[in-house]
Amino acid sequence: MPLSNQLAVFGHPIAHSKSPRIHQAFGHQLGIDLRYQAIDVVDGNLAAAALRFQQMGGSGANVTLPFKQDAYKLCRSLSANATRTQVVNTLHWRGDHWFGDNTDGPGLVRDISERHRQDLRARRVLILGAGGAVQGILSALLDAGVDTITLANRSPAKADALCDLIGEPARVKSLYWQDLADAGHFDLVLNGTSAGVQGASLSLPFSLLTPRTLAYDLSYGPAATDFLAWAKAGQCWLAVDGLGMLVEQAALAFALWFGQTPDSEAVYQNLRTTP
Repeated sequence: MPLSNQLAVFGHPIAHSKSPRIHQAFGHQLGIDLRYQAIDVVDGNLAAAALRFQQMGGSGANVTLPFKQDAYKLCRSLSANATRTQVVNTLHWRGDHWFGDNTDGPGLVRDISERHRQDLRARRVLILGAGGAVQGILSALLDAGVDTITLANRSPAKADALCDLIGEPARVKSLYWQDLADAGHFDLVLNGTSAGVQGASLSLPFSLLTPRTLAYDLSYGPAATDFLAWAKAGQCWLAVDGLGMLVEQAALAFALWFGQTPDSEAVYQNLRTTP
C-alpha cells in the first residue's frame, strides 16, 4: 500500500465515527487500496497526534470535534474556504506541511440542495450554536444565497464574535437564547450545538417552526434524536440528521486526496439501511 493511502480521522470521542467505513467504501468503489483509522486525541494535543501520524506515513486526515480550530492553526497553507471560516476539517500532507480545507459547509449545501432538493436562496435561517461546526458552514450557506442567518448561542459573546468574524452584519446577526420565543419562524433551523452528543436536551419553542420549515441537525444517529423529535412534534415538514452532510463532506475530502470523486449516494443509502 502506498504511504499516501494512509488516512485517519482525529477527534475526541471518536469511537462512534462512521468516517472509516465511509472512506473504505469510497476506496473499494474506486479501486483504491487505503487504510483509514480513527485516532482518539485523548490528551487534546492535535499537533502532536498529527505529527505522529505523518511520521508513520499518514498523508490525509479528517478532523472532527473538538479540534477544527486547532487544525486551522496547524496548517501552513489553506483553501479559500478554510481561510474564510478559520476552521479546518480536512488535512492533506503536501511534501513538508499540512494543507487545510473545510468541506463541511459545501457538504451541507450539497446534502440539502441535491439530496433533499431544497432551494436555499432567500431563506431565513436560524442556527443554534456557535462552535467550530457552525463556524465551518456559515460561508457556504451565504454563498448558496440564503437571505439571513441568525445565530443563537447560550454564550452570547461567542455568537457575537462569530458574527464579527464573518463580517456581514446585514446578513449574519446574533440573538440571545432567551429571546428565541420572540424571534418568529424560520425557513431552516439548524442545530449545531453539542447538546445531543453530550446527552443533554434542548428546550426550544415551537414558534420557530412552520409546516414549511426544514429542521436539520449537524449530528447524526442518537445525538440528533432529541432535536428531530422536537421538530416533528412542532409539525415541521422535514426533519433530517447530518448523515448526508457527513457523507458529502467526506466525498469532497476524498476528491482532495485522490483526485477522484466517489459516488456518495450509494454510500449514503448503505449507511441508512445498515447503520
